[in-house]
Amino acid sequence: MAEVVLDRVRKVYPQGGHVAIEEASFSIADGERLVLVGPSGCGKSTLLRMIAGLEPITSGELRIGGRVVNELPPKERDIAMVFQSYALYPHMSVARNLGFALELRGMARDEIARRVREAADVLELGSLLERKPAQLSGGQRQRVALGRAMVRQPQVFLLDEPLSNLDAKLRAGMRAEIARLHARLGTTMVYVTHDQIEAMTLGQRIVVLKDGRIQQVDTPMALYERPANLFVATFLGSPAMNVVHGRLQRRDGLLLEAGEGGQLRLDGASVPDGWLDRDIALGIRPEHLLPVVAGAAAMSPRVETVEPVGSEVFVNLRLGETPLVARLPPEQIPREGDALPLALRADRLHFFDPASGQRLAA
Repeated sequence: MAEVVLDRVRKVYPQGGHVAIEEASFSIADGERLVLVGPSGCGKSTLLRMIAGLEPITSGELRIGGRVVNELPPKERDIAMVFQSYALYPHMSVARNLGFALELRGMARDEIARRVREAADVLELGSLLERKPAQLSGGQRQRVALGRAMVRQPQVFLLDEPLSNLDAKLRAGMRAEIARLHARLGTTMVYVTHDQIEAMTLGQRIVVLKDGRIQQVDTPMALYERPANLFVATFLGSPAMNVVHGRLQRRDGLLLEAGEGGQLRLDGASVPDGWLDRDIALGIRPEHLLPVVAGAAAMSPRVETVEPVGSEVFVNLRLGETPLVARLPPEQIPREGDALPLALRADRLHFFDPASGQRLAA
């Protein structure tokens, strides 16, 4: 096990001078499970490949277990990587796939057999050891890929979108397996995904990236409850956070004037006087839009479509020109076309500067 430290790590491609990673600085604690998340092309896989030694670092310093590894080849970094494509040898059995890297190291046969058995037991592959990859399901192949990394007993596991080829049900099951495997091994793990649900469920901490820049590093719930900017706010969460642009006014209470036909009462919200009479981007999570049972409504947007998903209902709304989504219990399904009176959780509102996108500190 080892701590991984990135100190102003930068990646610039010489052809065209494209900056893939702009001075990434963060640390991964010994035994921590950290997730790198962001949209396609944000640099998360490039960052993982730099940790692995598969991509040279332009500048900055990378340390694994206290040792600077910038110039070390992958085989000398004591890491193991699990790829999206599984990368199994099709002509080898599961047992041989699991132990082949150890064979190349010249490890004794008895030790290889012991490690293969141990990995097979942990990953429930014991009955599949004589099969070839073509005879396995996608989930079984992914477990073999995990086992092949596991038998090497590395200091750091690196996983690059390992579940993207699986269907939704298998992905959910494999997420739980990876979490259990990490808890059992206690090895430092860095996991790359573009899927924010995977990031939220697997990460003990999450690094959110956009365009090669780190946007925020924190625990899943801290990112969800206090996003640093509009990108993080709208990227994490499903459905995404609602954002209403408007001007804050104080007229018989606090109002957000959101253009023609759009006005929100923010009763109960506390804002500094310096925020009044200025443009604001207001963030509201779908679960914090509440049907009005009694009292005044904060707004009454028009219901456009209703999406029942079993345990809850997603209601697509429009307030003036602004689209909104509310997450409601299944007992409260409104009719399409109706105006839906809604209240707000005043203690769960998020205020951002619309120009910079940064969170406004009260």
